[in-house]
Amino acid sequence: MSGTETKAEVFTVTEVEEVAAERSPSKKRCTYELYVQPCLAELFGTSLFVFVGCASVVGNVGASGVTQPAVAHGLALGVLIMVFGQISGGHFNPAVSLSVCLCGGMELRLLLPYVLSQVVGGMVGGGLTKAMYPSGMYAASLGGAFGAVNTDLSKTTLAEVMLTLILTTVVCMAAVNTKTRTHCAPFCIGLIVTANIFAGGIVSGACMNPARALGPAVAANHWNNHWVYWVGPTCGALLTASLIRLLFGDQKTRVLLK
Repeated sequence: MSGTETKAEVFTVTEVEEVAAERSPSKKRCTYELYVQPCLAELFGTSLFVFVGCASVVGNVGASGVTQPAVAHGLALGVLIMVFGQISGGHFNPAVSLSVCLCGGMELRLLLPYVLSQVVGGMVGGGLTKAMYPSGMYAASLGGAFGAVNTDLSKTTLAEVMLTLILTTVVCMAAVNTKTRTHCAPFCIGLIVTANIFAGGIVSGACMNPARALGPAVAANHWNNHWVYWVGPTCGALLTASLIRLLFGDQKTRVLLK
């Protein structure tokens, strides 16, 4: 099979609709599969991802380094994308949904439902972690909630911008952009999350995901500098969309230099 015929295993929402139409041209997909099921997949997948992420941080109390959280986040995300990718695209992150939408990988009308589903999923995951761990152990780690490690918030915000830029670039280039997408997208995305946590965990916690930040913040009632984990990832996603739309996207995606 030639490179141009290869299809990525992780479909964007738009691609899922196109493939379904090709398989049964006389039947339109039902509303449930088009809009409700993807949102449910995002809610459930995000809750599982946040649960594993928070639990890995709580269970790492007393240990030095970020190896356990980095590996747990990366593995969980890669597996969940493989499981739910053909239903919703496997975003589990408002910043990812924003960048994918701006790069043409999903309909604009799905963006807000996706973000709401991910936010609710994050709170469910954070709550499940609180319910599972002893209160003393949970409190010692703030339930896996994020706090700025560096007192210079400009550096913390910059770390979140850059780490999210890297993550969303990998997502959009590996799973959305037709010229570069690959069957290995889940592996690539999980691996880059692990690498980013190793790179920036000691600066900002390497959140890269507002839903991942909000879930444990609600459960542990920890809101110190919480805005960083919305502003940084959002700016990173917008930068990714700009770079792909202007420079790195395929001919269909680029708005200039066609």
